[in-house]
Amino acid sequence: MSLDSVTTSIDDAVSGFFEPIAKKLGEIVFYSVSVGGTELPLIVAWLVVAGLVFTTWFGFVQLRKFKLALDVVRGKYDEKGSDGEVNHFQALTAAVSGTVGLGNIAGVAVAVSIGGPGATFWMILCGLLGMATKFVEVTLGVKYREVHADGTVSGGPMHYLPKGLAERFGSGGAKLGKVLAILASVMVLFFGLFGGNLFQVNQSYTQLVSVAGGENGALGSSAGALFFGLLIAALVGIVLLGGIRSIASVTSRLVPAMAIIYIAACLLVIGVNVTELPAAFSTIVEGAFHPEGVAGGIIGALIIGFKRAAFSNEAGLGSAPIAHSAVKTKHPASEGLVALLEPFIDTVVICTMTALTIVIANPASWAAARKGESVGGVTITSDAFGTVLPWFPYVLTVAVLLFAVSTVLTWGYYGLKAWTHLFGRSRASEVTYKALYTLFAVAGSLLTLQTLIDLADAVLFMLAVINIVGLYLLAPVVRRELNSFLDFARRKATRSAEGAEEEPETVGVS
Repeated sequence: MSLDSVTTSIDDAVSGFFEPIAKKLGEIVFYSVSVGGTELPLIVAWLVVAGLVFTTWFGFVQLRKFKLALDVVRGKYDEKGSDGEVNHFQALTAAVSGTVGLGNIAGVAVAVSIGGPGATFWMILCGLLGMATKFVEVTLGVKYREVHADGTVSGGPMHYLPKGLAERFGSGGAKLGKVLAILASVMVLFFGLFGGNLFQVNQSYTQLVSVAGGENGALGSSAGALFFGLLIAALVGIVLLGGIRSIASVTSRLVPAMAIIYIAACLLVIGVNVTELPAAFSTIVEGAFHPEGVAGGIIGALIIGFKRAAFSNEAGLGSAPIAHSAVKTKHPASEGLVALLEPFIDTVVICTMTALTIVIANPASWAAARKGESVGGVTITSDAFGTVLPWFPYVLTVAVLLFAVSTVLTWGYYGLKAWTHLFGRSRASEVTYKALYTLFAVAGSLLTLQTLIDLADAVLFMLAVINIVGLYLLAPVVRRELNSFLDFARRKATRSAEGAEEEPETVGVS
């Protein structure tokens, strides 16, 4: 029996068993209502409303404190002796690597195909709102994190939900929080194995095969798939063994590199067609309010844009606080401010660059997709690059691989924290998880398991329901932490200014 027939049998067996479960759960989690002739998933409305509420509640913190957030990332407010494992920049890149991925490449292409260029405008708006949600959940992640005896840190919804609810609502809150923590851990672990690992490896392998001769190429065989899976698994396994310090060390180099490569590729396409740039912006704005050929008109474009952004930057899902909680700081809100940069990078910058590239290049595949033909999102983006130079799809392949590897690494860490919350932090427990996670990376190149991936998506967005309720209940804690950090920042700025004024006098005396 060949390897292909074995993997096909496994795919069929798994799909047959889990398909009814995935379908039913998907119908519940992604339940949609008709708005203006377009289906709106209520989970998207839940995430967007949260962003709007927190944006108002904290006085547009994502705009007012944007510069302060950049200063924190640069290390201007670092304090010696702070608990934690990584600096602000490393925590940010580790979290960004979990959100920036194929959704920014393929998902955006699908969005501007279904919702037209105007979907980009609403995508940006949703990304800006998501910055406030990310600020809230990450501040709580650091506030209620657990610092272990060996200096390592655990955080995320499985920690701030039970601790925060117990602190605010006593024993009743503690009991509810424990149940929610277990559910959050299960959801993060399940998505980590299938959505954050297997799916990423599977899609990156598919893209690599497409530029390497297809199914008849060197990597198109089952042996080639196995080799690719083993290679990715080995890389991931080695990095995971080093914990968040190792992951942050890799992602702090990988994320800037992949962002520079991808944005440079987009800018080259835009630069070659620079005369079309004003028209592209005009098309995006006009398409947001007067879309043509979009089901549901303006509401349709808005929903598609919000949906893409909500699914891309993960604001409100509770995943990013796990990585951010490892930061070295004495002020939780300092990392909350750093985290609000995450949706800006993911959605406002990278997703917008993808959309602009497609709108300006206007490849034939995008025109076909807008007419209703079935065209893959990666294909549309790849074709947009190909309009400038034929070898640009290879650049895209490099970007896809970097995005995928960084996502697999970060979700490996998220899954580990969920696993240890459920099964303990013993060495045997951690080694078991890491072995399981690397095996899933191998399976990703051999199996599609689309049903389980769909199930993982539904499970992760179930976490958003639990998580955001917790964020609403704990928002007053975040306000106190923000005020505390702002007071610290003002005092530090005052001391720095006084020192700068005194220094010339000292020099003069000497």
